[in-house]
Amino acid sequence: MLESVSKNDFFCDYYLRWITVYKEGAIRKITMEKYRMTHSWIKKLAPELKVGELTRVTYQELLNEYAKYHEKQTTMDFHHQLKCAVLDAVDEGLIDRDPTRKAIIKGKTPKNKKPKYLNQYELHQMLDTLNLGKEADWDWFILLVAKTGMRFSEALALTPADFDFGHQMVSVSKTYNYKGDTGGFLPTKNKSSVRKIQIDWRTVVQFSELIKNIPEDQPIFISKRPFNSTVNGILARHCKAAGVPVITIHGLRHTHASILLFAGVSIASVARRLGHSSMNTTQKTYLHIIQELENKDINIVMRSLSELD
Repeated sequence: MLESVSKNDFFCDYYLRWITVYKEGAIRKITMEKYRMTHSWIKKLAPELKVGELTRVTYQELLNEYAKYHEKQTTMDFHHQLKCAVLDAVDEGLIDRDPTRKAIIKGKTPKNKKPKYLNQYELHQMLDTLNLGKEADWDWFILLVAKTGMRFSEALALTPADFDFGHQMVSVSKTYNYKGDTGGFLPTKNKSSVRKIQIDWRTVVQFSELIKNIPEDQPIFISKRPFNSTVNGILARHCKAAGVPVITIHGLRHTHASILLFAGVSIASVARRLGHSSMNTTQKTYLHIIQELENKDINIVMRSLSELD
């Protein structure tokens, strides 16, 4: 399909054909939508930019225009989604040199971010407000995400068959299509997301009793179409009741990881538990915590050295 492309074709058209050939059907629907959004921005910002006109200057100008409307991290994501297509154009001889080399990533000043996670004390305060009855509901869901660090869609997809109480394990092997009208199970985000998560004995006792009458293949928490906003609203009420910062369900995942890191659990172990595809993702996401821990380690090293005679 790409063999008929020439240097005089518009870059926005080339990019659309590129994502259709190389990405469609190979990536998750939600990721494909991000690529299509990138295409819509190219069409908006540089509709007449031709493939053969891509140089370091014209590419940087495109990034700069995008950065006027987005924060730096979002601009970085935009750059990464463009780069693979551009490098393929270089390989095909449509562009003389790599125009993405040494690209400068700019962006709008970030807004004041809402808290992304709770500390251990705040988490305990919030969990104490949960009303854990005899039926599986969103309060139980909140507890399980806090204890496992699962993604929202992963926890939704859990069935009784996923629990191995004898080995204190819960298996993550699928997600639930909560964004689609039809619902149903979907594959995990990536291969690394398929994993077994160790759970504590108290959670074992609680959930073995909670799910004993639920069919093995039935999602534990779903009786009708679930909405992320509904669960976030319930979590927000519990946070307010506990007098702690309001976070989201995804913030519970951050909370889980943060507490483990502060407890001294290795980055590699946290990455495996969260289902990250590489430790780089974990390091990037929790850089601020890792830096705090490094400062703490330096103080311990210096104190130990000062005691040597």
